[in-house]
Amino acid sequence: MKKSTTGLLLGSALVVGLSGCASSASQSSGMGDSASSDRAWYQHPAVCGLAGGLIGGGIGYASSSDSDEDTGAAVGGTAGATIGALLCAEPNEPAPAPRDTDGDGVIDANDQCPGTPAGVAVDAVGCPLDSDADGVPDYQDQCPGTPAGAEVNALGCVEDLVLQDVNFEFDSATLTMGAERILDGVAEKLAANESVRVRIEGHTDAVGPASYNQDLSQRRADSVADYLAGQGIDADRMRTVGYGESQPVATNETDAGRAENRRVELGEWE
Repeated sequence: MKKSTTGLLLGSALVVGLSGCASSASQSSGMGDSASSDRAWYQHPAVCGLAGGLIGGGIGYASSSDSDEDTGAAVGGTAGATIGALLCAEPNEPAPAPRDTDGDGVIDANDQCPGTPAGVAVDAVGCPLDSDADGVPDYQDQCPGTPAGAEVNALGCVEDLVLQDVNFEFDSATLTMGAERILDGVAEKLAANESVRVRIEGHTDAVGPASYNQDLSQRRADSVADYLAGQGIDADRMRTVGYGESQPVATNETDAGRAENRRVELGEWE
């Protein structure tokens, strides 16, 4: 049998064997790390490189002239070894995507406030927005827009918050539907600020007996607390007190003044 024919037959046989090794290696790699580490000895890049070197050397030897046999075998062997090792090498896995554990849009590596509650707006470093820079995040702040530099309480307010538009049915402690909508927003922020306790104060105007107004103001404060408790605020976080007509903020001689005096205030209970 001629040299060239022998080399080509040997090369063809080794090509088939190497292709099988590479295919098996590829399948093992696709099965995960455990399968990859347990794959057969003939599937490792070093073995495939050796086989590839033999293939390349055989082909180079067979295809060269008598005077270039050594050179052809060397070049073919080097190229075959490189190709064989590459065929059996494990494919590079893509780098894992950056994680954003709290889902706020800022990846963990850059997030200075991990664990932000779902849905809370954050700044570029992943911290809840505090638009008025008073130290109380917007999603907990009962008094947004506090003047710069003002000292605030845990509610984000400089002083007790008058719950505007929290009104009651005439001569009763029954909340109007508009009042309930306002209190829904209060409850949402109190739920997000679990460490704070609140004081709920009821006030009336001076129309009618003082004792009656005292009782009515207490019932109205209790009505607000009951509604907030129904929205999930723990009753132990709330204290109610009725002041009747004893703490007016405006004159009781006009309709407008009396309307201002009929109010409910929310403050921090320390």
